[in-house]
Amino acid sequence: MASNVSEARHERRPRIGLTTYYQNGSWGVWNSTAAIVPANYVEAVVRAGGAPLLLPPRGTDTSVVEMLDGLIVIGGVDVDPANYGAEPHPATASQPERDHHDIALTRAALDAGVPLFAICRGAQVLNVALGGTLVQHLPDVNENAAQYQPAPGEFGRVEFSTEPDSICRTLLGPRAWSPCYHHQALDTVADALRVTARADDGTIEAVELREGAWALGVQFHPEENGDDSRLFGGLMAQAAEHARTPHLTTLPTSAPTTPGTSAAPKEQFAS
Repeated sequence: MASNVSEARHERRPRIGLTTYYQNGSWGVWNSTAAIVPANYVEAVVRAGGAPLLLPPRGTDTSVVEMLDGLIVIGGVDVDPANYGAEPHPATASQPERDHHDIALTRAALDAGVPLFAICRGAQVLNVALGGTLVQHLPDVNENAAQYQPAPGEFGRVEFSTEPDSICRTLLGPRAWSPCYHHQALDTVADALRVTARADDGTIEAVELREGAWALGVQFHPEENGDDSRLFGGLMAQAAEHARTPHLTTLPTSAPTTPGTSAAPKEQFAS
């Protein structure tokens, strides 16, 4: 019996945490605030062979990473520029409570060696969590920026080149494309990260850790292309390996705690 239980544990799907956010929602006769994640993220994890676990943005406990084989920090509203020492641009819309949650989980996953996939806002969170900064409104500095957010609720398309000896090059080859939706981007890249993909206009499209755990941040939205699961498959392979390997976890002691604030505002300029 013990042998069967052990085999079942090894055969289980990798457990992938997905960050969520507070948003107005409707179900049945109700309309209220809910902790949600767009379904395409969930479906992308399932298609790649993972078991999605949703992490609400309240009551953050970084020890939850001990239960995970991988973490996805999803897209959404802008990171509060206070997190990188800047004043807000008029076009910046943030949810500070969500920032505390996502930054704390990002740091905990990196510290614990949990494979991390950070998407759009998630890539910005990764950069800020490690000391980097952001361009708050790309149209101010890039005449091609309209392609990244063509219209409210309409995804753009970005083509990019990848760097040799990178996760992106291994999984996607030298050139690739993806849906995208963002009006911000990475500016100063954290020392712990290296740029591994750029759009033709120079916009940073992917960053990875220089050393240590498997961590990939992408500025685009691969979950919106259901025909291409290569990046999610790469995460799942690493998560499966993480699940098979015994770990001695050391969690950070100074990660930000989540303040007790009310429901966050509706999304605006979501990435």
